[in-house]
Amino acid sequence: MKNLIIIGAGGMGRTIYDIARESKGYSVEFQIKGFINDDTEALDSFQGYPPIISTIREYYPKQDDVFICSIGDVSGKKKCCELILNRGGEFISLIHKTARIGSNAQIGKGTVIAAYTSIGADAVIGNFVLVQAYSVVAHDVLVGDWARIDTHVVCVGGTRVGEEATVYTNSVLNHKVVVERKAIVAACSFVIKKVKEGNTVYGNPAKVLMVNTK
Repeated sequence: MKNLIIIGAGGMGRTIYDIARESKGYSVEFQIKGFINDDTEALDSFQGYPPIISTIREYYPKQDDVFICSIGDVSGKKKCCELILNRGGEFISLIHKTARIGSNAQIGKGTVIAAYTSIGADAVIGNFVLVQAYSVVAHDVLVGDWARIDTHVVCVGGTRVGEEATVYTNSVLNHKVVVERKAIVAACSFVIKKVKEGNTVYGNPAKVLMVNTK
């Protein structure tokens, strides 16, 4: 049996702990060893969690260790995961038991599919993606590596979410909309046209709130 280590012990880390205990393979394929977090006292005021066993920078993977990352910021998440990957760490995916996974759907490594999500037929979800509870990733949707899709998001059939993009809570991506790499869709937005790389959009219909100047 593998020993799962959760990267990050903040609020999302505690949430990932719950998701892990309710995911396919728990207590059969993996058990939870603990957290790694730069603030080693982050759980001192909370009860019932496994320990923080090290900082992220100081931890080197042991035999039978596997990892999942809880860090919400996509750039910060990537940096922390790469520290572990460069040391030979292995990541697994967590798929909550209540998630509906459609025919031929593909889910990459290090990805979290939370409770009551729906992943449609022939959808492709990349590596190190977070899909939070009650979201819909419909048929033929493509979600790139490191992307984040928050709670109650709907990605209508054929949409594309680029690498390191973030789609915040209660947003809807209309049919075949493309959200390019590192773009941000603010909460409660209805997106009807392409969001260019690095841009931030907001509203109904969504309009550019911040332009990528890099």
